[in-house]
Amino acid sequence: MTNIHQTSGRWRLGLALSLVTVFLWGILPIALSVTLQKIDVYTITWFRFLIAFVLLAIYLGIYGNLPTLTRLRSTSWKLLAIATIFLASNYILFLQGLMLTSPSNAQVLIQLAPLFMGLGGLVIFREQYTLAQWIALGILSLGFILFFHEQLLQSFLGIYQSTNSSQIYLEFNGYQIIIHPAQKYLIGTGLIVLAAATWAIYALAQKQLLKSLSSANIMLLIYGGCTLLFSVFAKPKTILLLDAFHLGILFFCALNTLIAYGAFSEALEHWEASRVSAVLACTPIVTLLSLGFVSVIAPNLIASEQLTLVGILGAILVVISSVAIAWNKR
Repeated sequence: MTNIHQTSGRWRLGLALSLVTVFLWGILPIALSVTLQKIDVYTITWFRFLIAFVLLAIYLGIYGNLPTLTRLRSTSWKLLAIATIFLASNYILFLQGLMLTSPSNAQVLIQLAPLFMGLGGLVIFREQYTLAQWIALGILSLGFILFFHEQLLQSFLGIYQSTNSSQIYLEFNGYQIIIHPAQKYLIGTGLIVLAAATWAIYALAQKQLLKSLSSANIMLLIYGGCTLLFSVFAKPKTILLLDAFHLGILFFCALNTLIAYGAFSEALEHWEASRVSAVLACTPIVTLLSLGFVSVIAPNLIASEQLTLVGILGAILVVISSVAIAWNKR
């Protein structure tokens, strides 16, 4: 199909850019968990997109690489709108889910995103799975079951057996939804799964947009669109009330958005979507190692993770099978 984006073939550059994305996305949930202690999800998301948009616009302006009118006219605005809306949805759903679960749980579960992207590549970009990849998909499912079995079991038992009358409030654009403590993990899990699905749709739309725009131009337009979307719900004044530490973490989250998504977008220019998703599958390893490091140097900053041997085995199976699914060639 001639109308489908083709990679440049510079796989080494694609690999390097994918590794940068893995590191930054691996430590991001920890930084977001700290920031969520002081500020709401909409303001965090708006600020991240705003800073990323401004810095990228300055960079492209200096080097004369801002999108031209000719390029913009040849761009599919429908596809761009899809990429923008679904990336914005991914950010909010992931943050809401992160509030109800832990960084390691969120990062393992979000591995459904590159899996969904890989499956989308089968349909849209005519990539193919081998028998070994389908077997790895089954192992991936087993890994998820092992990793989440204890938390899910406790959640189900808590719904029917818990006598705790305390309530948790989940905020959606100013509206508070009351949930039972035992339902907290289940709802958080559901939100992360939705976040994974929306991210996959964004990623596939963005890859096709590379036919008419550079990766930097695409991200500039998406950042700008997301900034406008969240400006309606954000509370900028709350940022001024942050202490120096939390303000620094918030800026890091914003820079993380710019650099990580820039690297990811550029990686898709040089490497197949399935190969990129294979490397991204290693992100939970970075998160788990980072959580261990943070728990040692700053034990009061974020709640420590208590993983069982079965849970660790499940995480390992998720990573290995995700890599096998995306890396295996026909």
